[in-house]
Amino acid sequence: MAQVVADTSPLIALQQIGCLDLLETHFGSVLMPPAVAAEALSVDRPEWLVERPLTKPLPPEVAGAGLGSGESAAIALALELSADRVLLDEMPARNLAERLGLPLVGTLGILLIAKRSGLIEAIREPMDALRRTGFRMSTGLYEYLLQEAGEGP
Repeated sequence: MAQVVADTSPLIALQQIGCLDLLETHFGSVLMPPAVAAEALSVDRPEWLVERPLTKPLPPEVAGAGLGSGESAAIALALELSADRVLLDEMPARNLAERLGLPLVGTLGILLIAKRSGLIEAIREPMDALRRTGFRMSTGLYEYLLQEAGEGP
């Protein structure tokens, strides 16, 4: 099974729309550093969502990036484990992960993977539900994802 490390935002967003279980179905277990566990207190923690402490200090390029503690710890843990994926939504964290060569996916990418894997029938309703929670996505991204999912604009 792939090693996947999550930041707080995707966990909360997916739980808010009733899709947290997509992570287990697609990835098996998902790891989170203690900083994410502390931020994600509102997330009901299933067995497959496993807290995993860092064994090394934050790398300087992560510590000095000005990210939140959860994002920094998630990126550091993903680096430490050479994780197969890190789940991040916020653009500064995504940009840093990309610069560091970490494969990443966000909440919307999880929905697209789930649609392509046949885990959900459509992404329109989950994306609309995310928008109702205040999740930020541009109209262009929304329409692009609908096209990628074969659901038209």
